[in-house]
Amino acid sequence: MFRGFATISFYADDLAAARAWYTDLLGIEPYYAFPQPPEPPAYLEFRVGDDEDELGFIDRRYAPSGASNTPGGAVMFWHVDDLAATLDRLLGMGATVYEPVTERGTGGFRTASVVDPFGNVLGLMNNPHYLEVQARRA
Repeated sequence: MFRGFATISFYADDLAAARAWYTDLLGIEPYYAFPQPPEPPAYLEFRVGDDEDELGFIDRRYAPSGASNTPGGAVMFWHVDDLAATLDRLLGMGATVYEPVTERGTGGFRTASVVDPFGNVLGLMNNPHYLEVQARRA
């Protein structure tokens, strides 16, 4: 049934600012924009990480009716190798803490989350299972 993570979509009032912020954070440009330049985009998409997961940004004007401008709901956690350094970098870029670094049981699972400058929750996790799966694929 579920085959894998396909795309997570975030919303932003200012797509140009979101593009610049995430390009700086990720060190890559979005690979897709619609409509194409010179029109201002209504949608941008980055491919991120080992599996080139899709991180999309939609102009908030196209958010589903009833969508809130306040952070909340489900949190998608991205595996990071250095949780503290990644959290510090995000905070230095203007993100705010949503949930501080939290130990999750035993085995080295730790999470944290921030709210980006556009109101989206960005989850961070040091996840030993992720590393095990990647090692099996290699």
